[in-house]
Amino acid sequence: MSVKVCKFGGSSLADAAGLRRAAEILAADESRRFVVPSAPGKRFDGDRKVTDLLITCHELARQGLGFDEPWGLVAERFAAIVAELGVSVDLEGWLAEARAGIEATAAVGPDFAASRGEALNGRVLGALLGWACVDPAEVIWFNERGRLDEERTYRALGGRLKELGRAVVPGFFGSRADGDGSPASIKTFSRGGSDVTGAIVARAVMAAVYENWTDVPGLLITDPRVVPGAFPIEVVTYRELRELSYSGARVLHEEAVFPVRSAGIPVRILSTREPGEPGTWIVAAADPKAETEYEITGIAGRSGFTGFMIEKAMMNAEVGFGMRALAVLDRHEISFEHVPSGVDTMTLVIDDAYFEGADAVITREALAEEIKSATHADEVDVDPAISLIATVGRGMKRKPGMAAKLFAALHEADVNIRMIDQGSSELNITIGVDDADYASAVRAIYRKFVGD
Repeated sequence: MSVKVCKFGGSSLADAAGLRRAAEILAADESRRFVVPSAPGKRFDGDRKVTDLLITCHELARQGLGFDEPWGLVAERFAAIVAELGVSVDLEGWLAEARAGIEATAAVGPDFAASRGEALNGRVLGALLGWACVDPAEVIWFNERGRLDEERTYRALGGRLKELGRAVVPGFFGSRADGDGSPASIKTFSRGGSDVTGAIVARAVMAAVYENWTDVPGLLITDPRVVPGAFPIEVVTYRELRELSYSGARVLHEEAVFPVRSAGIPVRILSTREPGEPGTWIVAAADPKAETEYEITGIAGRSGFTGFMIEKAMMNAEVGFGMRALAVLDRHEISFEHVPSGVDTMTLVIDDAYFEGADAVITREALAEEIKSATHADEVDVDPAISLIATVGRGMKRKPGMAAKLFAALHEADVNIRMIDQGSSELNITIGVDDADYASAVRAIYRKFVGD
């Protein structure tokens, strides 16, 4: 029998009704044998995600303060879920174990605390289904560099799941390379990492399909908050999804592509609210004979970037110029998004997170001065408040007039283009616009290529 792995998001498992709906979906298909749950998400506007509450608990403990209030909300949330489901579990024991671990890791880091929402929800779902709940800390391993230890993980996880036949594997976390089973040895993926766990489980059992269940009917062509009623995408390739995820689409964690892509396992995005809808298929390569309704696959974007325009006469003839500019970024561990260039100009487009908030490493002005000094540039202009918008689609490749159509849409919407970048794959045209023009630009591109 072919095996399907299912992952359910936090908004789909926010309450007892959500867990019950997930159980019904799993029971509807005998091949759905392994499930990866997220922590309970928001039940309504103004509600708080369980993971956010747990991170607050850790932060208070780190400061040597009590965390009874947020912890009480977590405990009440799970107590309500267990009571409504009517499952018999040792919830008090589980909660006491989790609280003790948060206290023990207060000075170490937030990983243990942040992972407890998935750990607890996984145990509850396992009790509801009557399936074993596998502790990811025993089967998912990170290496010394903090990356997934693929060989060790697939061996341990695949072996355990083969023995069980059916199982729940909580998402989002595993164990450090030297993990000894203690709370301090827990390590999490980045936020949204339950998608990654689902992909890892699918790869470990060589699933026929990895089903990712959310509260939306598949991957939409663009953000419905910007374009209400945006249509879903029927089929998207891994390459297209990677471009869309990187550029701002957030239905699937961008790192979740890699474990299944390497094994050729298709992903299907489905809605728990409308389980009968076709959703979106994510595949290695779309059927070249299949007709696509639209010329593009999707539009995604993000605001909050700064451009550093470096200008120097005869830059093109100066060997090592680009290397010296990028060496400044390397020194501060700053990555760039795009590097559009001209004969005497080179622009570094950088995420504003490096200059603002808790993760800031340097000011924009200081970075500009360092670049100017390192390259002996004539000028380095700082250009903030840039939004990047990627128009992505396999149907764009070698099709004349695509760029002209895109630029015409922006012209008609009176949007000024600040930057243009297109890769050699012809899969993606990225433009930069003023933050204030972001929504107008996305809507204009959507109307031009998809319609009203």
